[in-house]
Amino acid sequence: MQFTGSLNLELTTKLVTIHGIPNHSLTIFNWYFRVINQFMHQILLIGAGRSSSSLIDYLLKNAAKQSWNIVVGDVSIEAATSKTKGHPASRPIQFDVTDPSQCETEVKNSSLVISLLPPHLHQLVAIECVKYSKHFITASYLTPDMQLLHEDAKKAGILMLNECGLDPGIDHMSAMEVINRLKSEGCELTAFRSYTGGLVAPESNDNPWGYKFSWNPRNVIVAGQGTARYIRNGEYKYIPYNRLFTDIES
Repeated sequence: MQFTGSLNLELTTKLVTIHGIPNHSLTIFNWYFRVINQFMHQILLIGAGRSSSSLIDYLLKNAAKQSWNIVVGDVSIEAATSKTKGHPASRPIQFDVTDPSQCETEVKNSSLVISLLPPHLHQLVAIECVKYSKHFITASYLTPDMQLLHEDAKKAGILMLNECGLDPGIDHMSAMEVINRLKSEGCELTAFRSYTGGLVAPESNDNPWGYKFSWNPRNVIVAGQGTARYIRNGEYKYIPYNRLFTDIES
């Protein structure tokens, strides 16, 4: 996770299920709320895909109380429009992140930018946010390219918060919360295993796989194509992608 500045963030780890689909967006709303409440004004949310529904609903629900204007941009204007549902505090737009002029204009007119785009497109938005000193949030992994913007972000006095979803994000921080508490109590930590995921509501568990897509199905496959790495007894252990779903310990 990367962030700069002084923030008062609280961790909410409650598992929430909506319409039978566990939505990890809800578990980070408390963070988003604390951050964006300090900046107010216009919030630009880019990407109206599967992972955006609950977050958009939350922002719109609190828009009047917090004086927020919510701009939701997506390559599909239909997707942006369907997610905002005609809410008076919202403005759905067709957004092309590869259009430098549009990206510059929308970022410049916003106080905070939340990118729910595919990970490889975050950088285009982040660069504009640094250029115009606009706060930037994304749930994706911190990449080497994003890390290169760290010093420039500090000079611009902006927050650049990455890895604040379920995985990565809530899993890491809830883990550190437990580890730090145990250490403060004088305990010796000999091992730590973290299992991250969501549970399908029983009434919606209606397929043999027992799984519901709450995010891009392609990314589920992509996530299983990398090599897993963990530490056991002080040594790095690796599981190649072809054994990732078969070498499971419980």
